[in-house]
Amino acid sequence: MTDVLVIAGLALRESLRRRVFVVVVALTLAFGALYTWGASELFSDVSGFGIGRLGLDPRTLAGATLLGLAMFGTLFLGAVLAIFLTLSAVRGDAETGLLQPLIVRPLSRSHYLAGRLLAAAAVALGYVTIVYAAAVLVTGITGHWWPERPVAAGLRLMLAVVVVAALSLLGSIFLSATANGIGVLMIFGAGLLAGLLGSIGDALGSGTIQTIANTASWLLPFEALYRDALRLLVQDVPGVTGAIIQLGPLGGSHDAGPLLLPWIAAYLVLTAVAGAFTFGRRDL
Repeated sequence: MTDVLVIAGLALRESLRRRVFVVVVALTLAFGALYTWGASELFSDVSGFGIGRLGLDPRTLAGATLLGLAMFGTLFLGAVLAIFLTLSAVRGDAETGLLQPLIVRPLSRSHYLAGRLLAAAAVALGYVTIVYAAAVLVTGITGHWWPERPVAAGLRLMLAVVVVAALSLLGSIFLSATANGIGVLMIFGAGLLAGLLGSIGDALGSGTIQTIANTASWLLPFEALYRDALRLLVQDVPGVTGAIIQLGPLGGSHDAGPLLLPWIAAYLVLTAVAGAFTFGRRDL
């Protein structure tokens, strides 16, 4: 366990040296400023939407839509951070000669992978927690609208970035840093596109599209976690307002069922086993 913590600490110090966190902080500040400004402007005009006659609650509609977009932004930025911390973890560091001196006894390759994953997961979890909590507070304070079950939704966002970090770490065994970063970002985008496809399939009643989207959700479960988080935020909103906001931004809410969280645990274990097995048999 000590070896794992040492590798995690070294990974974090290396990220600081490369100014990874500077990029993420700059993006986050820009995102936070835009979100606060947009929320303030939207809620100041919400009473003039004139949709109350249609049975819609304009404040709930505005708050749920804004926070859903904030959740997407939080997941995206958290995924970028997780990818930055893992994209060169194996092959990238091996090509630069940084990895070989570390992989000697008593430090095993599995300990090295565990340390890199621990560093990326800890930072990404902390980041998502702070940004998501800030978005909830900004929405609640400026618009006087608070979501349903925000903690459960936030936990699913946290798990989603851990899944992205695990996939990025696995990819670093096979690909160079640049190729891995591009590949994981494309996988991330494909997962979110599958969620949007699933919403279209639900609206059209297309079984084929729904099957494709559901298969993608299980293969790339960060997408299923994101849509389940959206569902938890608004599942108790009644009437026409609830029906509309459950469509949600960028994929809409979706109940993945009781097997989602057990599958996430199994998925992470399988990814870790595959990474340790493959890394143990690769020449550096």
